[in-house]
Parts: sequence; C-alpha cells; structure tokens
Amino acid sequence: MRLGRYSTADSRDVWPGIETDGEVVNLNDVSSETEESKVTSIRSLLQREDWEDVATEAIEAARQSGKGTYPIESVTRQAPIAEPQKIIAVGLNYADHAEESGNTPPEEPLIFAKFPQAITGPDTAIRWDPSYTTAVDYEAELVAVIGTEARSVGPDEAQEHIAGYTIGNDISGRDLQGKDEQWVRAKSLDTFAPIGPTIVPDDEISDVSDLDIWTEVNGSRVQDSNTSEMLFDVADLVSFCSEAFTLKPGDLIFTGTPAGIGYFRDPQVLLENGDTVTVGIDEVGTLRNDCQYEAEPDT
Repeated sequence: MRLGRYSTADSRDVWPGIETDGEVVNLNDVSSETEESKVTSIRSLLQREDWEDVATEAIEAARQSGKGTYPIESVTRQAPIAEPQKIIAVGLNYADHAEESGNTPPEEPLIFAKFPQAITGPDTAIRWDPSYTTAVDYEAELVAVIGTEARSVGPDEAQEHIAGYTIGNDISGRDLQGKDEQWVRAKSLDTFAPIGPTIVPDDEISDVSDLDIWTEVNGSRVQDSNTSEMLFDVADLVSFCSEAFTLKPGDLIFTGTPAGIGYFRDPQVLLENGDTVTVGIDEVGTLRNDCQYEAEPDT
C-alpha cells in the first residue's frame, strides 16, 4: 500500500488515493462509505489515529463496489502531501557532506525550515529565474512523514509517530544561501521542494537505517550513499524536533543529504535549463524532475 495524490487526464481534480496491486483507489469516492466523513486529503487521513484501518476499509469498499478504482497507468501522480503544516529540514546530517562543504559535523541536529509552498510533485518542473539565482543545486533526501502528533517524545517512542517515507530533493540556491545568514530563502523558492512519488508506510520499509540513496543529473550518478551514513537517524531527528515544537500529522522532515552536491564538485555540476534530476531511494522509489528557467538570462 502506498499513499499519494492523483489526477486523471479528463479532470483538473486532484484527489487522495491508495496504490495497491497495480490500481489506485480514490479516497474521495469511497471513504464516505467506510467512515463518518470523507477523506479529502492525505493530511486529513493521517490526522485519524486509525488511518491504516480507514485505508484498508477503503480498499475493500472499492473492491466490493467496483467504484473509485483506476489502473495505475491511467493516473498522474502529484505531490503526495500538498499542505503540510511544517517542512523541517536537517543540515549536515552526513559526515561526508559536512566534510565536502568545509564544516565540522554538528554535535546535535542542525534544523531549518522550508516553506510548504515550495512543494512540487514528481515529473513536474523545478523552475527559477536565472537572474535571481545562478547556482541551483540538488540534494537527495529521505523524507519522514509524521503520522500522529508528537511532542517531547524520546527516540525509543519516535518511530511510533512516523506514518511513512517519501523522497525529497532539497533544491538550493547556493548563491542566495551564501548571502544570507540563514537558509530559508535559498531553499524555499517556489518548486524548490520536490517530493514523491508516493508515501510508503513505515511498516513496509525493511530498515530505514539501511537504504541506498542516490542522485543522477542527466543520467550521470552524482550522489551515491546509504542512510546508514546519517549522523542522526530518523528516530533521533523526530525526537529532537518534537522537543522544540509539536509535530502534526502530515508534517515533513527532510533528513539531510550525503556528499556529492553539485556546488562542491570539481568541476561544479549546477542545474541548468533543460536538465533532468532524478533521486532514488531503495524501497521508496524514484523522484524525477526537469529543470526550467522562468525567464531567459540577460544577454
């Protein structure tokens, strides 16, 4: 079972759905038959403590009624979460990335924010004005999706509050990042938070601390690592963040990127108009996006 948001070619509507056995169940169509109110978004689904039961019942209702089911090849995947209350990102969470950027690995998680409106989905364009930022970079990241509210939870409890995982690409304007004393502007431009293609439930991941993670730009491998190289694992990050603020269902935690980012490569590999960037994580999937200038650079 995988959770996501979907659309079809004959409608502009985007709806929450569940992928299973090569099909997608439209929760808008079937959830009202299995619970008191409709599931109108993935976030509203995760706000239910029994969300896994609701999802299972929706799948069964669709099978019995023949209603609200689409072949996977007939739908388009959208960003699986469109309206998180918070996007929390973690910097320098892989020692080799800290080293390549000339930083000392942090003694505790280094967190910052990305704005939710930066979200875009799989197979959509990462867009920017090249007169505004000229050093746009990729960052492959595992993203944890919060399932149940968490406040001041310990690492041993944290896993219980994770609904699942998706892929993120923490797109960064390195020139803006260098100018500012904090990173939110450089990392929150519109479309600078691609996520997807779906959310894989936590219990369907064999070991979140041992997943290969990689990035390709135009088919060339530029990042190649494993989540075992994280300085702070997912449970540590959820616990640390929950000490600062209440985590809500649907919140996203970008867990950091390994070495190989374009800005520190020699020669540099910065994203340009027409490039394709693909991030892959074992058991989670692949996230592909093209790059597109919003305006041509001045000549």
